[in-house]
Amino acid sequence: MLVGACTPEPEGVLERTTRAPAPAGSASPPAASPSRAPGLADASIELRRVAVLEQPVAMAVRPGDPALYVAEKVGRVVALDEGGEARPVLDLRGRVSLGSEQGLLGLAFSPEGDFLYVDLTDLQGDTRVLEFAVTDTGVNPGSERQILFVDQPFSNHNGGQLAFGPDGYLYIALGDGGSAGDPDDNAESLGTLLGKVLRIQPRGSGEGRYQIPPDNPFVGRANARPEIWAYGLRNPWRFSFDRESGDLWIGDVGQGTWEEVDVEPVGSGGGVDYGWDRLEGTHPYEGGPVDDAVPPVYEYPHDGGVCAVTGGYVYRGEEIPALRGAYVFGDFCRGRLEAFLLRDGEARGHRALGPVVENLASFGEDAEGELYALSLSGPVYRLVAG
Repeated sequence: MLVGACTPEPEGVLERTTRAPAPAGSASPPAASPSRAPGLADASIELRRVAVLEQPVAMAVRPGDPALYVAEKVGRVVALDEGGEARPVLDLRGRVSLGSEQGLLGLAFSPEGDFLYVDLTDLQGDTRVLEFAVTDTGVNPGSERQILFVDQPFSNHNGGQLAFGPDGYLYIALGDGGSAGDPDDNAESLGTLLGKVLRIQPRGSGEGRYQIPPDNPFVGRANARPEIWAYGLRNPWRFSFDRESGDLWIGDVGQGTWEEVDVEPVGSGGGVDYGWDRLEGTHPYEGGPVDDAVPPVYEYPHDGGVCAVTGGYVYRGEEIPALRGAYVFGDFCRGRLEAFLLRDGEARGHRALGPVVENLASFGEDAEGELYALSLSGPVYRLVAG
């Protein structure tokens, strides 16, 4: 996914929306009312550069801390103060592999702010999730504890997103293991963690220990990993939780034809199959039964210089009223910021917002719900009203 910039796509290219049925026993996704996202069609957005870093790929905030914490792909975590000054807080350079889709890929703070979790590929290219204690004096490198290790058969599709859900559990994204076409059929296999979103309680006891939430969907099922929350994913590079509704939004990078955005309504209970590699988006890839796969709420084709969806956030800030309630996302190569509303399980009112970010690697959300866009080329931007 982390490749050079491509030419922005011209307007008018076909973009499909599909209905995502709620899993059995769950409520339908709440409709986004006009009062929550007034005037999306007329929203005017600008970018305000707040810093320039070395290959920023992920952002997080610590509860009660005004700084923005950014992971640099090369292996550093830095804190940005209100003036955009970067202060190093954790240095893992020399411990991460630096292939195109490798490196330090994600970070998240525990809900209490006393632990920092990072997701990286080590020098052998395998995924490690590490925990560090955090105090008011900073991150303690000597407190390092490995939470999770996953062998990666290829160098690409490592996922990397970490986020605590509204339930207080840590969610972890892992791609299907890489290469192309999921050659090991990992995404649909419940016997491997690859091609999944995981859900764990990281505060277990001892090195590499964590707890499994008792209500995870595959707890007690033979030949299934109990850490699994969702499966059938190719490379869920970025996912987020709607801070108002609790819904889980996943940007799943496609193979070579379709990119997709998936939504799992809060309270669904997990266990959702998103269909890869039987499907790419809503389209057959390797065939087989597809009736049980949940389709994306939005997909778009590889036309006009697109390459990989960069999942974003549902905007819940105050500075851009016209954008409120809309999902903001983009494509790594195309770079343009885009948005749509989710109404009755369908994407409505999709539009390009205007600004374009070269090498659009990630989005971030601060404590007030304001959004940021991160360019792998270095700049970190805040979205502001135009």
